[in-house]
Amino acid sequence: MDKLKQLWKEVAPQSEFIGTFLDENVDAWYQNEEQLSRICSLASSIAILLSCLGLFAVALMIIEQRTKEIGIRKVMGASITSIIVTLSQSFVKLVLIALVIALPIAWFLMKTWLDSYLEHIAISVWVFAGVGLGAILVALATVSFQTIKAALVNPVKSLRSE
Repeated sequence: MDKLKQLWKEVAPQSEFIGTFLDENVDAWYQNEEQLSRICSLASSIAILLSCLGLFAVALMIIEQRTKEIGIRKVMGASITSIIVTLSQSFVKLVLIALVIALPIAWFLMKTWLDSYLEHIAISVWVFAGVGLGAILVALATVSFQTIKAALVNPVKSLRSE
């Protein structure tokens, strides 16, 4: 770099030499992308945490409202597994509705963002399938504790509550 500075002074003494290495230029180009990635990761983590807390609260409310139904189902011979599946179905339906709304929007935004690059990857359907499966698993993990707890309660306690 020093040799280049000396040659520059000989060729163009009236102008200042501003030289950088290619890796420094590339790092500068992608520094904004790294910062955006960190911000999006933090915002996504907060959004997932808040949505899980909200889903947990909704699960508590719904299970409280359906306590008598659960007790009657158990008295009539329903298995614990069928009660858990029955309670979890409504949450899976809500997540599927949210995915139907969110995935096309996410696809459009990702495609728009990736199109701003000269070289970019194609967005695979499997990415969205994995995200959908992950969202369903997170929702089931969030409500599973309450659904299992409700399914294991003695039906006499739930029917005697009034």
